[in-house]
Amino acid sequence: MNQIHQPLISHLVELRGRLLRAFGAIVLVFLALVYFANDIYTILAEPLLRQLPEGTSMIATGVATPFLTPMKLTLIVSFFLAIPYVLYQVWAFIAPGLYKHEKRLIAPLVFSSALLFYAGAAFAYFVVFPLAFAFFTKMAPEGVTIATDIASYLDFVLGLFVAFGIAFEIPIATILLCWTGVTTPKDLASKRPYVIVVVFIVGMLLTPPDIISQTLLAIPMWLLFEVGVFFARFYTRNKNDEEEQDQAS
Repeated sequence: MNQIHQPLISHLVELRGRLLRAFGAIVLVFLALVYFANDIYTILAEPLLRQLPEGTSMIATGVATPFLTPMKLTLIVSFFLAIPYVLYQVWAFIAPGLYKHEKRLIAPLVFSSALLFYAGAAFAYFVVFPLAFAFFTKMAPEGVTIATDIASYLDFVLGLFVAFGIAFEIPIATILLCWTGVTTPKDLASKRPYVIVVVFIVGMLLTPPDIISQTLLAIPMWLLFEVGVFFARFYTRNKNDEEEQDQAS
């Protein structure tokens, strides 16, 4: 029993250490950015502020909102900036239990998934936000003054960041589906017409109801699907041979 418990305890101790390092990295980034919390929020609000009618501005309806909202944003930004280090800690914990071929396959996926999420968030900020906020501000009924609450705005854009970040993970999802044997690149390629329909539906749901912004999301999603199908061929090729080599070694 002691021989069984000892490895378990050592793994738990290592897991605690990895989690503490990841949490410490987030705290350090937060402490470095907290002084610029208001500036960070201003940068985030810039796409909306550029579209507001002259003489209008954003508002804060809560007593503590002007303080808490920038702090919340800064903490979230700190987490996103620390993601590479957090993923490294995750990888360092799970890597010893993987086969050689699994390490070669999973390591690029872990870190490329973070890059794709960043790309999705950047796409939302630089492309979608200007189009969406221009549409929303122009559609306000006559006599209605636009005054967006800063907390509501933060919740709205965070939802879009997450939605676009997840949407840009399509290549990773495609590769994993093929690697685990759920499907094959050939089967996915044969379903291309259905995929195109689905990405345009998703684009319609995640963007304002205009064809431009819908297309700006749907086309990248389709292209990312094609990228995933292409690279999935390398993740299914010679899989059995690699497993046999690992077992032999």
